[in-house]
Amino acid sequence: MTLEINIPEIVQEVTTAFHRYEAALNSNDVATLDALFWDSPHTLRYGIGEQLYGHDQIAAFRSGRDPKFVVDRELLRLWVVTYGRDFGTANCEFRRHGSQRLGRQSHTWMRTANGWRIVAAHVSFQGDATPMKA
Repeated sequence: MTLEINIPEIVQEVTTAFHRYEAALNSNDVATLDALFWDSPHTLRYGIGEQLYGHDQIAAFRSGRDPKFVVDRELLRLWVVTYGRDFGTANCEFRRHGSQRLGRQSHTWMRTANGWRIVAAHVSFQGDATPMKA
């Protein structure tokens, strides 16, 4: 089996889906954010301070935020890689306006009957690494 990496039109589809997510995030469009996550108990989102398992927990987290909450961040780099026609990753580096702290976000996207959906996500900030002890 040969898996095609970065078919141009599939890269564009995942990139477009990512930018739709980014716009919803920056405007706190909870309905769109919820819609872009795969509606499944297998969906995962690790945030800055939360570990959310399943679409229900992710949606509850979003709906529990202050409706005036705005992320307001600037994308510094976006790295999209697709694997075949139905699977891809989108990783970005960002900085919130007014901050010098570098953030990182990873999305795993899957084509579903309802379009591209995030099946796993992780958000973190770059910091000093703590060496692991053997």
